[in-house]
Amino acid sequence: MRRQEDFPGSSGSARLAGRYLLIGIAVLYMALFLLLPLVTVFVQAFAKGVGPYLAALADADALAAMRLTLTVAAISVPLNTVFGTAAAWAISKYEFRGKGLLLTLIDLPFAVSPVIAGLIFVLVFGARGWLGDWLGDHGYRIIFAVPGMVLATTFITFPFIARELIPLMQAQGRDDEEAALSMGAGGWRIFRVVTLPNVRWGMLYGILLCNARAMGEFGAVSVVSGHIRGETNTLPLHVEILYNEYNFVGAFATASLLAMLALVTLGLKALLERRHPELRAGRRGKGAARAPVAV
Repeated sequence: MRRQEDFPGSSGSARLAGRYLLIGIAVLYMALFLLLPLVTVFVQAFAKGVGPYLAALADADALAAMRLTLTVAAISVPLNTVFGTAAAWAISKYEFRGKGLLLTLIDLPFAVSPVIAGLIFVLVFGARGWLGDWLGDHGYRIIFAVPGMVLATTFITFPFIARELIPLMQAQGRDDEEAALSMGAGGWRIFRVVTLPNVRWGMLYGILLCNARAMGEFGAVSVVSGHIRGETNTLPLHVEILYNEYNFVGAFATASLLAMLALVTLGLKALLERRHPELRAGRRGKGAARAPVAV
């Protein structure tokens, strides 16, 4: 029987060279497509010094875009937390007809282009949409206003929390909940005392990703916002307007805020993964921390 070292190309030096080649390709890829654009954003933002950078961020339209971005995220993320948790609870703890359809609908925002999603909301809630006449008669404004931006952002970011919690709840099973039920606990108490402590880190992980996507969403929000400067422009939309006006310092200064948000998100994500390796590995088994059944 021939040994491995008898085969050509199987020497240790060849394996080492192959390893270094793969590492070099990966590092080059990251440098070109990840690090270089990130560095370029900050270089261009400070191209004329700190003063113009701070002036661009202190501009009234930029401050309005910041407030609107935070407002949209502050509404859509809690909504997705509630809806995502409820969907994950139903899917993982109960068997019912239409369960597969519900899973498909949760993944729908991943499959639909954000621009198409925005157009759908325009067709439904726009002035000439299905509900446009009724909304106009009653004085409600959805499209080209904050409610439409919240709807679009909520739709695009809906899967993040649900998809984070579903495998976690499924892997944990129903043993703790059934034990609590046998001790006379009600549904809300079972969720609050038993289920929620077991999934809190996964929920936080999903909230983190959902918030980052909500603040950085462009396509769907661009369609439903109307691009009204100082009123319906979020930070990504404000960056586009400034760039089209050749205000590069202002555009990159605003973009640097989004870049810093991404870096903070990655840092918190790495911290959660370090403290809870099951989040990184995607193995949410029963070895995860479990809360005692105290009802």
